[in-house]
Amino acid sequence: MAIVNQVTKKIRMNLWDIVKFQISMHCNFNKISVSDLDLNCLTLLALSGEKEITDFCMIATKQKIFSSDQSVRNSLTKNEKKNLITKINKNRKRIKLNPDMNIQTSGNILLNYKCIRVDTEKEQTNS
Repeated sequence: MAIVNQVTKKIRMNLWDIVKFQISMHCNFNKISVSDLDLNCLTLLALSGEKEITDFCMIATKQKIFSSDQSVRNSLTKNEKKNLITKINKNRKRIKLNPDMNIQTSGNILLNYKCIRVDTEKEQTNS
């Protein structure tokens, strides 16, 4: 029988941090590279809900996530290509976090991730 080193951690997080953590884990599990600024932008979008792009750009610059509307737009375009954001409508475009990510943003939130790494027999004999 294999010995498993188990680590259990329980922490309480505020809403911003737990949403940011969920997005970070989604990106990590799917090998999607995002910067901390992009992560903050995605977290703000998740908490804001569906928004018109110009409104969201103003909110993101007021929150000092990016210094200009154009920087926000660049981040949104980059993250849309990574399938983290969906755009709706052709003329007055609206954006939202991709619902396939299943990011929880309201109510009580409990995240229960279980990740394992198992040694193969070959790795154990080489140790």
